[in-house]
Amino acid sequence: MTRSPLILLLLLCAAVGAAAALSRYREAPHFTNSAAAQCPPPLHPSDADAACSPHAAVHVAMTLDASYLRGTMAAVLSVLRHASCPESIHFHFIASASAESKAATAEELRATVRASFPSLAFRVYPFVDEARVAGLISTSIRGALDRPLNYARSYLASTLPPCVRRVVYLDSDVVLTDDIAALAATPLPAGEEGTETAVAAPQYCGANFTAYFTPGFWASPALSSTFAGRRACYFNTGVMVLDLARWRHAGYTAQIEEWMELQKRVRIYELGSLPPFLLVFAGRIAAVDHRWNQHGLGGDNYRGLCRGLHAGAVSLLHWSGKGKPWDRLDAGRPCPLDAVWAKYDLLRPAAGIESS
Repeated sequence: MTRSPLILLLLLCAAVGAAAALSRYREAPHFTNSAAAQCPPPLHPSDADAACSPHAAVHVAMTLDASYLRGTMAAVLSVLRHASCPESIHFHFIASASAESKAATAEELRATVRASFPSLAFRVYPFVDEARVAGLISTSIRGALDRPLNYARSYLASTLPPCVRRVVYLDSDVVLTDDIAALAATPLPAGEEGTETAVAAPQYCGANFTAYFTPGFWASPALSSTFAGRRACYFNTGVMVLDLARWRHAGYTAQIEEWMELQKRVRIYELGSLPPFLLVFAGRIAAVDHRWNQHGLGGDNYRGLCRGLHAGAVSLLHWSGKGKPWDRLDAGRPCPLDAVWAKYDLLRPAAGIESS
């Protein structure tokens, strides 16, 4: 069907507006490897094979889209600011491959990241499984959780190069205040009955685990027996250390998809991409200190109320939940801890973060 000149003009204006929004990010300070940290040689940003370089000390995976780009940029800056070997970190960004994604193309997003981080070693990957994942998603309690890109963390093993064995996955609404190398070095020991642990994350065994699944799930012995013999605890999938070689060997993506397919037929959970992860991994992960995921700072999924930190040390702040710090800052109604995130906001004037 031929589009009218008016429609074409509106599409062009939308594209120009998106490009203008992307171009407003300022350049981040440059951070160099610490001489005292015995870092490997810096990765070269123009090296297409940098992801497979033996000098890549830490691999970080994140999603990349226009809606959460502001958060992603702040997260990257915080990682580099506090890393002992920032020039030896390789970032892997997964972007929407959908032709219907009009806000910004993967190339526009890549150019935006490069403009703000000229020396960053990174690669952008199209989420090639996006259409199939869209067909597996069931509606949840919050529409933002139903975006296919939220499920990209389940497909890192098939998206990233086979040379990448261990990766730290981060949501776009985090900032780090500690060296990511310490998180990446989390031990992933052999599990029970000779199985090898593929996931490490902070877990919260005091949380009401039954609330993540429907009464019908727990009423069915065939379903609830999934957790038999496991000390199943809640963990947040926004901060994880993944052994992708073990993941590939065990076929965990297929196992997650099986639960998603069942959910399409029988309602067994309500909350987006988290429950399938819990069904496969709860009780089978390596524990990470809670300091690495001070989560829930976005408030609850209904009202987005302000929340404070959990007791204890802090290495990573996570604005999981409905409220995002950039939205609250723009609206002039920030929560107290949003001031920490604002220090890394590349859309606002520099807030005293200096290069090193």
